[in-house]
Amino acid sequence: VNDSIERGKNLNLELPKAIKQSRVSIVVLSKNYASSTWCLDELVTILECNKMRGNTVLPVFYNVEPSEVRKQMGSFAEAFLRHDNEVEAEGDHERRMELAKRVEGWKAALRQVADLTGMVLKNQADGHESKFIQKILKVVEDEVKRPVLNVAPQLIGLDLRARNINSWLQDGSNDVAIVAICGMVGIGKTTIAKYLYDLNFERFEGSSFLASIREVVSERPNGLLRLQGQLISDILGGENEKIYNADQGIIMIKEALRCRKVLVVLDDVDQVDQIDAVLGMRDWLYPGSKIIITTRRKQLLKASEFHTVHEVSGMDDIESLELFSWYAFGQDHPIEGYMNYSKRVVHYCGGLPLALQVLGSSLSGKTKAIWGSALKRLEAIPEGHILNKLKISYDSLQDDHDRHLFLDIACFFVGKDKDWTTAILDGCGFFTTIGIHNLIDRCLLTVGKYDNKLRMHHLIQDMGREIIRQESTKEPGKRSRLWQKEAFSVLSEKTNLVVLEMRYSSLKTVWKGTKLLGSLKMLDLSHSHGLVYDILDFSLVPCLERLVLKHCINLIKVPESIVVLQRLVLLNLEGCQNLRKLPTTIHHLRSLEELILSGCSKIQKCPANEKYLNRKIDMYGDLELEETQVDSPPLDDDIEVVVKGQDGSSTATSSRVRQHRKRKREDDDMRYDKLVGEIRQVALAVKQLTKNELVISDLYNEVMKTEGFDETFLATESLRPTSSLACTAQAPQHHPARKFPPQQGPGHRNS
Repeated sequence: VNDSIERGKNLNLELPKAIKQSRVSIVVLSKNYASSTWCLDELVTILECNKMRGNTVLPVFYNVEPSEVRKQMGSFAEAFLRHDNEVEAEGDHERRMELAKRVEGWKAALRQVADLTGMVLKNQADGHESKFIQKILKVVEDEVKRPVLNVAPQLIGLDLRARNINSWLQDGSNDVAIVAICGMVGIGKTTIAKYLYDLNFERFEGSSFLASIREVVSERPNGLLRLQGQLISDILGGENEKIYNADQGIIMIKEALRCRKVLVVLDDVDQVDQIDAVLGMRDWLYPGSKIIITTRRKQLLKASEFHTVHEVSGMDDIESLELFSWYAFGQDHPIEGYMNYSKRVVHYCGGLPLALQVLGSSLSGKTKAIWGSALKRLEAIPEGHILNKLKISYDSLQDDHDRHLFLDIACFFVGKDKDWTTAILDGCGFFTTIGIHNLIDRCLLTVGKYDNKLRMHHLIQDMGREIIRQESTKEPGKRSRLWQKEAFSVLSEKTNLVVLEMRYSSLKTVWKGTKLLGSLKMLDLSHSHGLVYDILDFSLVPCLERLVLKHCINLIKVPESIVVLQRLVLLNLEGCQNLRKLPTTIHHLRSLEELILSGCSKIQKCPANEKYLNRKIDMYGDLELEETQVDSPPLDDDIEVVVKGQDGSSTATSSRVRQHRKRKREDDDMRYDKLVGEIRQVALAVKQLTKNELVISDLYNEVMKTEGFDETFLATESLRPTSSLACTAQAPQHHPARKFPPQQGPGHRNS
């Protein structure tokens, strides 16, 4: 049961989301199940999640037989007869085809779910519902308790390496003890820790696996607080706790650990103070609790402080060949003709499981010529240079898109949601879905089964970032990608910056001082909740063309110095819900073409002085134009007046009035004076409309009264009240004359 859906939420939107986030879906199939289109749609979503994410599906056959569901007999046949009749009765051809496809999907889903191993009331509880429910709960409980960490499917030699620690975890003693697993990078420390955790976590009253501590603490904002919150959440079984400072976190951790037997795994600990903190935890732990840490730095460990220090050695030749073969050939030994090649690759991998997996995947399905080329490269790499060995797998990617995708993920998206990352990178021209699939095939990337987050072995990530570092070892500003500390140093030292994107920052001001960024053309500070009014001195960015401040929810004003931005084309203030007014000098921005104010609920009016408009300004948002005296505007062409809704689009939820061209061009002086009068008339007409509910005939008549407007196109589906409209002026495009369509009722859509 998913209890996270809040009351009042739209179930059409929330239920599919809840299904995707659930580990187990119970499908109760009763006689009337197929009558509900809602249930059938849910079933399709559940089975899609089962296919894509491996979510468990448990069919429960309540007073029906699996064969009835599979073959759609009895009440299922009657329900689908009604669905088929609805398809036939649909008059719209396109809609009928869509509905028919949907019905076929329901039938296929029922056949599929009936083939899954499920529970039948009559067979498993002799019709006793209470007993049946208890059996269902037991199945779900066992499923939820199963291992949840991603462990490599081929665990060659792992049982032997983990045997001693596993015996310690299961000895039943009440001693509080800590075990350290150490070894070089890529040797399999984390894999062993995950394996042990999965085997034993259900023996304890609480458990937590804190992964990649070195990376989280050193590279992520508030990394220590995040780890403290996760530990408390895992132990107590609730939502991730919000920790505001480390001292508060320590107190909460003590409370969580002192009254229950727990298993805690701390992965990739690499600082002395971190190890000292772990050792200090022993005094807080309940009898029988166990802690496992993994580290690459054996010299930090004092053996006397630990129950065991387990050093992981490399795989021997036999184990290495078997592991490599699984990834290269899909079986436990090389195929005919490749034994010698395989042994040579295994030799150069030096018993490192990660190198064996990655190189095996990159050579899978390749010709002997490619194998020979790869071996020559391996032979040229000095022993111990593991990153260079792993780079062969990167070089083997045949598509430039996949290479760039790998580098972007390694630098920016490890630990991020796969769907969120896909949406962003698709917008950058990547074929992200197939690209991620290709990287997974090469063992360069994994996706969390339950949290859908992108995972990458830290050694693989280091390899990707080293590729970027080698682009310019001495000048980070010349590299194609920057992250964390390097990005800040480049931004503080270089002045040729063209684009600066710092979304979701904690900035209160962009920078202080007098550093001139004369080349900066775009500044995006969206979702920077620390910005209030002192953004920056705009005189330091005189060439800025695009300023994006979307959803800076605490921004209350835009500095008056914005007037110096005479090249500014776009000002996006969408969602700045506390913005009270615009700068009084905004109408002096001669190049401004687009002003977005959607969601700026505290702004009532926008100053608009056409005298200073240079060809056009598109203004989006629930605002009125202030009345201004219209002086002679310096326009050298026809004026187009456009009425737009909040999003400014041409969809059925907004309206637009377009005037394309004057019927006859008059001489320059006469046309110039005439246009001034026309602008005034249109502005007043639109303002008058905003006082009333918009009726399509009113809009048509008012616009057509405007002298000199000979053709107008009106899209009229689902029009809103005119309070959501704003007036914009722009120069028209010249294209063939088009007749105004006949007047229609409000339900008609012209296309």
